[in-house]
Amino acid sequence: MKVAVIGVGQLGSDLVKVFGDDAVPLTHRDIEVTDFTSCEILREIKPDVVINTAAYHKTDECEDNPEKSFSVNAIGARNVALICKDIGAVNIFVSTDYVFDGNKGQPYSEDDVPNPINVYGVSKYAGEIFTRYISDKHYIVRVSSLFGAAGASGKGGNFVETMIKKAKACEEINVVDDITMSPTYTKDAAFAIRQVIEKELPYGIYHVTNDGYCTWYEFAKAIFELAGISANLNPTTSDKYPTKAKRPKNSSLSIEKLKSYGVEMRHWKDALKAYLEEKGHI
Repeated sequence: MKVAVIGVGQLGSDLVKVFGDDAVPLTHRDIEVTDFTSCEILREIKPDVVINTAAYHKTDECEDNPEKSFSVNAIGARNVALICKDIGAVNIFVSTDYVFDGNKGQPYSEDDVPNPINVYGVSKYAGEIFTRYISDKHYIVRVSSLFGAAGASGKGGNFVETMIKKAKACEEINVVDDITMSPTYTKDAAFAIRQVIEKELPYGIYHVTNDGYCTWYEFAKAIFELAGISANLNPTTSDKYPTKAKRPKNSSLSIEKLKSYGVEMRHWKDALKAYLEEKGHI
């Protein structure tokens, strides 16, 4: 099985590791998803599976750059989908919890209707729609609040590393306690995506996060407790830190569908501990 992995950031780099010799990593230098001609490289590679992790995901920047957001997250998904359809490859589009408005008050299932409230979410939902109606053989994989060894491309590190850096600098750390999400260790997500392919699960949408959910404050608290770091951490509310892009109040994702097919995800605290060990923090 030959698997082309578009984008080698936090999730992409772990996907390349998980698929090993079967993986064909494609960096931004190798493929520009916004350019259909550039996507033709997939015809030469002739992969059985294409996993598209490429995204413009700087949420606040997306508000000022809707054209770029849609070019990468929607038109890019369309270009990849068209090629996948032509070459008969399975198309996996990595999407986001931000396709939801956060008003449900409990974890979202794959059957819930998206209603994004920021440009990033709208552009990723458009990418989902292109993927769904163009590629017969498709998986839309929604992930949330990623943390992985490679760090987020374009963001510099990730939330875990930012928290540890601030604590070691003896900074006062204020983290919102009114936004709930499902933390996702990219190594676990990569293994789950491999299982989805190998088990040949029915095509469609799958939520792939670690089990459970928490607020960002609860996540930060767990980081310091597990790493044994003393930190000046305080809970706060999101209205004290206004952002250009609206954030859903509760974008946690249910993974019951994934579990029903025998794909187990460990609890986010166990995943966080494994990540901290991988990075040498404990």
